[in-house]
Amino acid sequence: MASMSENFLKKRTTTKRVIQCSKCSSNIEVPPTAQTIHCRQCNTYILVSRASRSISGNPLVMSKQVTNSGATQPRLNKRALLCGVSYRGLKYRLRGTINDVKRMQQFLTNRFNFPKQSIRILTEDQPKEEDTPTRKNIENALRWLVEDCQSGDSLVFYFSGHGLRQPDFNGDENDGFDETLCPVDFSKEGMILDNDINSIIVKPLPAGVKLHAIIDACHSGTILDLHYIYKIKSNKWEEDVAPSGRPPKGTSGGLAICFSACADSQRAVDTSIFSEKSKHIFARKDMYGAMTTLFIRAVESHSNITYVGILEFMNEECEAMNIRGRCFNRPSLRRMFNRGLLQEPQLSSSKDFDVDEKFEL
Repeated sequence: MASMSENFLKKRTTTKRVIQCSKCSSNIEVPPTAQTIHCRQCNTYILVSRASRSISGNPLVMSKQVTNSGATQPRLNKRALLCGVSYRGLKYRLRGTINDVKRMQQFLTNRFNFPKQSIRILTEDQPKEEDTPTRKNIENALRWLVEDCQSGDSLVFYFSGHGLRQPDFNGDENDGFDETLCPVDFSKEGMILDNDINSIIVKPLPAGVKLHAIIDACHSGTILDLHYIYKIKSNKWEEDVAPSGRPPKGTSGGLAICFSACADSQRAVDTSIFSEKSKHIFARKDMYGAMTTLFIRAVESHSNITYVGILEFMNEECEAMNIRGRCFNRPSLRRMFNRGLLQEPQLSSSKDFDVDEKFEL
């Protein structure tokens, strides 16, 4: 009898756990310690540690993650998606985006205690094809970011790469252009429009959920199509009202906040100005996004910094670099600095919240 019990317990603890995909209903085997699983049939990512429902509303069998001892793992209420696109091998390659993602991952884990297993990274140097920053993969990962979010959740979307604009055809842009993000395959598959980003990660946010987007790209001022833009010169929020008279885009009760590298009409840049590898002006230095570097520096150097404090710090540092660049005697260096940092970081939000509130993720 003892051997039979032992065999039963051994069989019970080694039984494979299988769940159904929330999109295509395929059966997926779940590794014992997995927090997130990938359905290869439909390229959907599913968070194992929380209850979920499929598109049709059918409940899944993965409502809890239980260890062999019977203990339920705590639910993860922090989740982040970090995308860095370098466009390797192309004439418009960026050399700082991978560095930016590594720095942002370290920032989130060390400063704000984001669990590593709750951070998804999409870059060209990732080993898995589904983690390459293609348009399809980025859009799927954005859906994963907000899937089944609940009150108290903190979500982060970070993007470092090219941003562009294209004519607006539905009358919801004051400047007549939709802002876009460029995945690695945008020349074939197209860009990701601000309208689509809003629909995927802003509109579904329920009450009590806070999303922070940090976008280091050109023309990114209103990349989430949020209703309010903070004007640093007048120290107040202004509504971004559609010229067509359409009602403003909003959330489902949650709060979406976006720090952007520059205004919609401006360009952002990779730069070695902030590199600490070498102080020699002609030495080869690591490249980083100016906005990413300044954003992290603002938070790490001020323990109780506010939202407006971050915005003011980034703008003041950009302006200081512009002035410093104009002091060089060589015209080529003056042009490099002036062109490189002529950007004004922006803050936008789905609500006109108090910008003197302490920044938290």
